[in-house]
Amino acid sequence: MTDTSQQQINTIDGPIRLLGIETSCDETAASVVEGGRKILSNVVASQVEIHAQYGGIYPEVASRQHIIKIYPVVEQALQLAHITLDDVDGIAVTRGPGLAGSLVVGLNTAKGLALSNQLPIIGVNHLEAHIYSAWLDHPERTSDVDPEFPLLALIVSGGHTELALMTDHLDYQRLGGTLDDAAGEAFDKIARLLGLDYPGGPAIQKAAVEGNDRAFSFPRAWLEDSWDFSFSGLKTAVLREVRRLEETNLPLPVNDLAASFQAAVVDVLVNKTLSAAREFAAKDILVVGGVSANQSLRDRFQQNDEFKVHIPPLVLCTDNAAMISGAGYYRFIDGQRDLFDIDALPNWPLSEI
Repeated sequence: MTDTSQQQINTIDGPIRLLGIETSCDETAASVVEGGRKILSNVVASQVEIHAQYGGIYPEVASRQHIIKIYPVVEQALQLAHITLDDVDGIAVTRGPGLAGSLVVGLNTAKGLALSNQLPIIGVNHLEAHIYSAWLDHPERTSDVDPEFPLLALIVSGGHTELALMTDHLDYQRLGGTLDDAAGEAFDKIARLLGLDYPGGPAIQKAAVEGNDRAFSFPRAWLEDSWDFSFSGLKTAVLREVRRLEETNLPLPVNDLAASFQAAVVDVLVNKTLSAAREFAAKDILVVGGVSANQSLRDRFQQNDEFKVHIPPLVLCTDNAAMISGAGYYRFIDGQRDLFDIDALPNWPLSEI
């Protein structure tokens, strides 16, 4: 931490408050978080209904919607927190990874607000922010104890499936990640194949409740001697089974297919994460990202009796700005202050922060 940064922190009267801005994909979000934990407001404007007609994210549409929504969302976040920008100590904003056009909207908004109000700006990695959602206070938080280092973090979302070892705050060692489809992407594609709604995760989960998860024996890609993941073979196996069943002219057993597919994904995610936690002597496990909202995944992790597993409340699993503020807080107290010429980093890996 530079002397100047420490002096800036020392002059702050009271807990540090950060305005967070998130526009990495199709949610326009803003939040005010105090002390890296206390959520004063958390506003999310979703575009799910707009993109559902396309069966997935339409990048140009997402960017235009962010432009329309960003300032009203920021204003609402400040109003709900009962503060103005004069009461904010800095602005944390998603710099990447994500859709380039979407990221630029959030970044430019943060730059404009920071410049006009003489506030520091902190560019935040979206994956790191998902990790820090586990430290945010929330009425539905399952544990009143903070995660303990060293810990194993599983990040599962529409675009990412990664395992990372954390030995301290802001200290990451990437162990592995998906070699093809991310888990969330696989859910979306199989949901589309089965004629289910978008987004695929909630649709698959809903259908699976009425299905038999042992009806079909779909493959698990264990990738021995590796902490990487692969879901392309599973996706292909489901496709072949669907095509075979369609040839019989009988009704497609959608619920059984959904349940069996979900079970295969959950099996791999849980067992590889537990194995990595043992290998690296982790004390706790974090499960974060949009797919961590899946109830089957949550149940399987919570049923283990080896490790304490921290999973954020459902509202903090999917993209939101509270997690951006939360991660931004740790970067802020570490002395990070970004220049106003920072660019979006659509492919910014956690390992290169």
